[in-house]
Amino acid sequence: MTRRPVIGITAYVEPAGWAVWRDVPATLVPQAYVRSVTAAGGRAVVLPPDDTDADVLELLDGLLLAGGADVGPERYGQPPDPRTEARPERDAGELAVLTAALAADLPVLGVCRGMQLLAVAYGGTLHQHLPDVVGHDGHRPAPGVYGSHPVRFTAGSLAGDVMAGVDRVNSYHHQAVADPGGLVVTGRADDQVVEAVEDPARRFVLGVQWHPENEADPRPVTALVRAAMSHGSQPAGPRPRPARPRPPVTTG
Repeated sequence: MTRRPVIGITAYVEPAGWAVWRDVPATLVPQAYVRSVTAAGGRAVVLPPDDTDADVLELLDGLLLAGGADVGPERYGQPPDPRTEARPERDAGELAVLTAALAADLPVLGVCRGMQLLAVAYGGTLHQHLPDVVGHDGHRPAPGVYGSHPVRFTAGSLAGDVMAGVDRVNSYHHQAVADPGGLVVTGRADDQVVEAVEDPARRFVLGVQWHPENEADPRPVTALVRAAMSHGSQPAGPRPRPARPRPPVTTG
């Protein structure tokens, strides 16, 4: 019997409320991520921040770096802007598992913050407050309100193939990739903000600035699950440990 590919989704740790409980620190991800992975044929597993080791990769076929709070600017050599809201524990845990995933050539998708973390892992930098760069708030119109804008992708790229025929995406972010480091920019908004990055030397490493899990057609998530199927198609049971060569990335 074959099994569904297992996709690890990195999680938020934020104060949350349910039933009679209020402001309880909780490990969580929006259900949209889980739903989109399941709909694509994968099994979603939530990964709390944990920088002790990356042994969880032995159980995964793909990694989805979810959105959320800002990446700490010390990770890319900048002082913090007053409007930057970082989560150091999450940065440490995600960079540990991302570095090992890249070394093992595991399929990786970065969404919003996840794309920015990919760029930082590859030696890049971020704009800490995008309105200062582009002169408008269109990428995050209001708290809890998604924007929408035109986008174009590089023909023949992974992003271009995955998003063929798509010319608009949603938007909710106040930071963006300034320098992609060792990644290649393959998508931009109409105001030149980086919308997609990838590593053509690897099997599947893609970052997208928008939130595909909230789209009716979440193509990047579907593409991640399909890329992971070569891992997940083996019979159920014990699995060999992945090779761990030295990764060509930096983690700050």
